[in-house]
Amino acid sequence: MRDLRNDRMRRAGVREERLKATAGLRSSPTLSSWRGLSGRRYIVGVHPLDLKELLEVTDAVILAVHRDDTGTAHVVDSALAGGTPDKEPRTRWLDRVRERGATELHIHRLADTEARRREILADLREDADQVS
Repeated sequence: MRDLRNDRMRRAGVREERLKATAGLRSSPTLSSWRGLSGRRYIVGVHPLDLKELLEVTDAVILAVHRDDTGTAHVVDSALAGGTPDKEPRTRWLDRVRERGATELHIHRLADTEARRREILADLREDADQVS
């Protein structure tokens, strides 16, 4: 019984949960989801770790992700994208997460207000940056 409880506690953190409904689709971008600390699930588009891609993102929550050899995704850093992309801070953030091993951008665009995006960001990772 103790092993089951410990397993639940290990899985209780922020984690990716791939969407089974989209497993056979060849769409771009690929969709996935993340489970936050609250247990809520957030749908994300999976994008390449690319400045051009990052500069097109507005009003979103961004996760910089590293996928290990087993295919498990790990959040390297997370940030809010504001309404007006600013190339310089985004370039610095991208360089920093790339140095830390990020290989993908996971972008959640379904939150309709900045307050809601901040709540989601806190649920997915508490020590995040603001990316303009």
